[in-house]
Amino acid sequence: MTADLQLWRHARLATMAPGAPWGLIDDGALLLRGERIEWVGRDGDQRASAETVEEHDLQGALVTPGLIDCHTHLVYAGDRAREFELRLEGASYEDIARAGGGIRSTVAATRAASDDALFAAARGRARVLMAEGVTTIEVKSGYGLAQDHEARCLRVARRLGAELPLTVRTTSLGAHALPPEYAGRADDYIAAVCDWLPAQQRDGLVDAVDAFCDTIGFTPPQTRRVFDAASRLGLPVKLHAEQLSDQHGAVLAAQYRALSCDHLEWLGDDGVAALATAGTTAVLLPGAFYFLRETKLPPVAALRAAGVPIAIASDHNPGSSPGLSLLLMLNMACTLLRLTPEEALRGVTAHAARALGLQATHGMLRAGMRADFAVWDLGHPNELSYWFGRNPCRRVVQGGIERGTSR
Repeated sequence: MTADLQLWRHARLATMAPGAPWGLIDDGALLLRGERIEWVGRDGDQRASAETVEEHDLQGALVTPGLIDCHTHLVYAGDRAREFELRLEGASYEDIARAGGGIRSTVAATRAASDDALFAAARGRARVLMAEGVTTIEVKSGYGLAQDHEARCLRVARRLGAELPLTVRTTSLGAHALPPEYAGRADDYIAAVCDWLPAQQRDGLVDAVDAFCDTIGFTPPQTRRVFDAASRLGLPVKLHAEQLSDQHGAVLAAQYRALSCDHLEWLGDDGVAALATAGTTAVLLPGAFYFLRETKLPPVAALRAAGVPIAIASDHNPGSSPGLSLLLMLNMACTLLRLTPEEALRGVTAHAARALGLQATHGMLRAGMRADFAVWDLGHPNELSYWFGRNPCRRVVQGGIERGTSR
């Protein structure tokens, strides 16, 4: 059993709160009441309590907010290892997609899989992420591309959140690719995607709506139709934008005050300015950048100068980012995309929470916020993006309950 009031003492806290670098508190403590943080500060400064307090001595260990993977495609069947081989032999990502591979091949495998098979595979992937201190993930649909199949992928994602000690946000990505039955009829397919959204919302399956606006995805006018349908339902939007070309999708998304725009390798100055004005988070995906051997860097310096919050995510998917290590993404964000270690960690905590609309409750260690945190066998938070190939996560607390324990 876990007491309602807990004191986690003698920790090096990287609170990620604004102000001091990393929001660092040496010899800090966290007082938890139930699933919330009641107090954060220097150990010994906490108020006395007449209530019973369960104490945990962390002996100087590093503590960060629970990590947040704010962009994944976790629910799918099959793999695309053969396409990886083809790319290494000279085929481009676009060549493979136009020849019927890419997303469409995963759609065929996903449609053929049972709900239980999809759940078992997604649960296994989620557990790998969780082992590295991840406490919150976003899961997108987009590998069903038909009304029933999109709905069941979203149900599988909801089931992950119900059966695992993990916060799961779901995003409807019906506008991911054109399914074969709609070949040559992209506008008709977009109309269908818009028609599916009310039922997805009514059934409690969707927290946000996404689209892929690019040369092998959908046009800005088609994307606008999806966003209009989402807006009529009061659903926030996100966008896969400027990955392969500059379609000015970020400018479009900013007009809807999108939660996030993701990828952004080809983002132009107008897109940077629009994101800054709208308060939209830029989500960078170094795993896809690496796996596709991209050379066009996202404009990190311009985003930084404009004050656009930058998040980092795994983009786990079978075609362009099959990795399942958010810690590796931190290292790649620094080495490949030129973020600082502090920017990278904010990118999987405070700024990742913004990308999911959860900034009021997740992503920092502050009074009133959810008690999600990870304990690391490390001395300083900059080590999280320095080491790779090992997992230094020692303990994880989710909503005030340590994983592996119960009330």
